[in-house]
Amino acid sequence: MFEIRAEQKHDRAAVHAVHVAAFPTDAEADLVDRLRSDAAPIVSLVAVHGGVVAGHLLFSPVTIDRAPKLPVMGLAPMAVLPDRQREGLGSALVHAGLDCCRERGARAVVVLGHPDYYPRFGFVPASRLGLRCVYDAPDEAFLALELAPGALAAAAGTAHYHSAFGDL
Repeated sequence: MFEIRAEQKHDRAAVHAVHVAAFPTDAEADLVDRLRSDAAPIVSLVAVHGGVVAGHLLFSPVTIDRAPKLPVMGLAPMAVLPDRQREGLGSALVHAGLDCCRERGARAVVVLGHPDYYPRFGFVPASRLGLRCVYDAPDEAFLALELAPGALAAAAGTAHYHSAFGDL
C-alpha cells in the first residue's frame, strides 16, 4: 500500500531522484527544484511506498492573459518510479492534488499531457473552454478542468505557465 502526503523538506533528494528515473533527462527534476524556490503557491505531493518516495506531483500557478486574477494551477511535472508505474500512484496523486488545489482556492487546473490519461479525472480539451496554450501543443494534449463550475466561462485566452517552464 502507499500513502499520499505533502512533500516535506527531507523528501527533496528523493523527489529529484524520482524525476531523474522517470524521464530521459534531468530537465523535469531541475524544473521541480526551480518551481519549489520561485513559484507560489504550489501544491507538491509525494506517493510513499514502503517508506520510499515512489512518485511526485507538482501544481504551480498559471496565468490566463484575459483573466489574470483567476486562480488557475498547472499540473506538471508528475513522475512515478518506473518499477512502480501502473500501480495507481499517479492517479492517487492527481486525485489528491486536485483536492488540494480546490481547498486552496484554485478555480481551474490545466495540464499539457496525454489525452488518453487525463480525461479520467474530468479534464477536457482546453479549447472547449476557450483556452489555448502558450506553447505549440496539439489541441487534444492541452487540457483543462474547472474545479468550480463555470470558472473559465469568461476567461478565454492564453494560459501562461511559470517562466521556469521555458527552460524545458
